[in-house]
Amino acid sequence: METIVRTKIVDVLKSKAFGTTVNVKGWVRTRRGSKQIGFIALNDGSTINNVQIVVSVEDFGEEYLKPITTGACISVNGVLVRSEGRGQEAEIQAKEIHIYGTADPATYPLQKKGHSLEFLREIAHLRPRTNTFGAIFRIRHHMAMAIHTFFHDRGFFYFHTPVITASDCEGAGQMFQVTTMNLYDLKKDASGSIDYTSDFFGKQTSLTVSGQLEGELAAMALGSIYTFGPTFRAENSNTPRHLAEFWMIEPEVAFNGIEENMQLAEDFIKYCIQWALNHCMDDIRFLNDMFDKELIDRLNFVLKQDFVRLSYTEGIRILEEAVAKGHAFEFPVFWGADLASEHERYLVEVHFKCPVILTDYPKEIKSFYMKQNDDGKTVRAMDVLFPKIGEIIGGSQREDDYDKLSNHAEEMGVPVKDIWWYLDTRKFGTAPHSGFGLGFERLLLFVTGMGNIRDVIPFPRTPNNAGF
Repeated sequence: METIVRTKIVDVLKSKAFGTTVNVKGWVRTRRGSKQIGFIALNDGSTINNVQIVVSVEDFGEEYLKPITTGACISVNGVLVRSEGRGQEAEIQAKEIHIYGTADPATYPLQKKGHSLEFLREIAHLRPRTNTFGAIFRIRHHMAMAIHTFFHDRGFFYFHTPVITASDCEGAGQMFQVTTMNLYDLKKDASGSIDYTSDFFGKQTSLTVSGQLEGELAAMALGSIYTFGPTFRAENSNTPRHLAEFWMIEPEVAFNGIEENMQLAEDFIKYCIQWALNHCMDDIRFLNDMFDKELIDRLNFVLKQDFVRLSYTEGIRILEEAVAKGHAFEFPVFWGADLASEHERYLVEVHFKCPVILTDYPKEIKSFYMKQNDDGKTVRAMDVLFPKIGEIIGGSQREDDYDKLSNHAEEMGVPVKDIWWYLDTRKFGTAPHSGFGLGFERLLLFVTGMGNIRDVIPFPRTPNNAGF
C-alpha cells in the first residue's frame, strides 16, 4: 500500500481539494451496497460525522472486502471527490484498502442497532466508539480546554494539590484510606486502635475529597489560583448524580469577597457554555436530537440570563409558600434544612425560571471554613443552582479570623491538630479570600443533556463498580 500522510476525517470533510489522493484511517461504522459497488461509513473519532468510502467490488474482490464489517479498523487511500449523496459534500473513491483489524459480527457487541446506555456501561471499554460517547468525550475535552483558558486569560495560576492527604476538608469522614499495611495483620496500640506508625506515611492517610485547603495556601501567596484534578468520596450513594471518583475545579482568590466570588462563578460557567456552543456544535446538536430536545435552547437560555442572587432565608420562605399553596416536596422545608435537589430545582425551574445563586446558609449545615456573618447564625456560603441539575457550584468567602476558624472547626468535630498548617495562614498575614468548587461531571451533565453522571466520565467508579 502506498504511503500517504494520513488526514483526519474532520479535516477531510472540510476539504475542497477534490481530485487529490488522501489517506484516512478509522473504524467501520457500517457497510452496505450491491454486488458492484459498496459504501463504507468510516469514523476516526475526530468528528461525529463519518466519511463515505466508495468501493468497487470488482476491483477489490468480494473475498477481500468480506472482513470489512462494523467495528473493523482499516486504512484507505483514495481520491477525494464531490459526493453525489445528500448530507455530505465529500466522499472518497477507494484505490487501496489495508485491514488493520477485524471484528467478528457474531461477537462484536456494537452492531448497527441501538444500544441502551445501561448496556453500554457494561462494555465501557468499547462505548467510546459509539456516536453518543464519542460526542460526550469530545465535549469533555473541550470543557477542560475552556476551563484552563478562562483562568489563564484572567491571570490565574494552575496549582497542583495532593491526591493523598492526612486531613478531611469536608469533615464528613467519607474518605478512601491509603495504606501499605497488611490488612490481614493490622497492628493495634494499647487502646485497640490501629497503629499507623509503621505505615508508609507514618499516619492515617486518605484520598482527597478536595484540593481547597491547599489551594487557599497558594492563594495567600500567588493571589489567584485554581485546581483541576481528581477527587474521591467514599459515600455509598448509588444515584444518577454521584460518583466515588470525579474531577473538581476549585479557584481560590485573595482579596475577593462573596460578591466577587458570585460574579466569578457566573462568568466562569457562562464562558464554558459559550465555548461548548462555539466548538462542539455538531456533537451538541447530535445529543439534542437523540436525548434532550431542549438542550440547545437551555444552554442559550442560561447564557442570556442574569443569575438571581437570593438569600437562603428568602429561598426557604418561597419554598414554604409553595408548600402552603399545595406543592408537595418529598423532603421537609424549614429554616435550617439542608436543601434537597427538588427544592433547588423548584427555585430555578418553577419560581424564578433562571439560574439562582443562594447565599447566607445556616452555619450548622455548611463546612467549618466558611466566613461567619455578624448575625452569628449564617455563613457567607454560595451555591449556584441550575435547571435539571440543582447545585452545580458550591463556594464561600473563607473565614480569615484565626479564633473563629479554629473554634468552629472544633465545634464541627474537625481535628485542629491535623489542619494546623491551614490555621497558620490566619496567623501570618491573613487576608479576605473566597473560592468555589465546580464538579466537572456536573457541568458535563448540563452541557450534554445526559441524565446519569456515569455517562459523562469514561470509566465510572461507583459502589460495587470499579471495572475497566
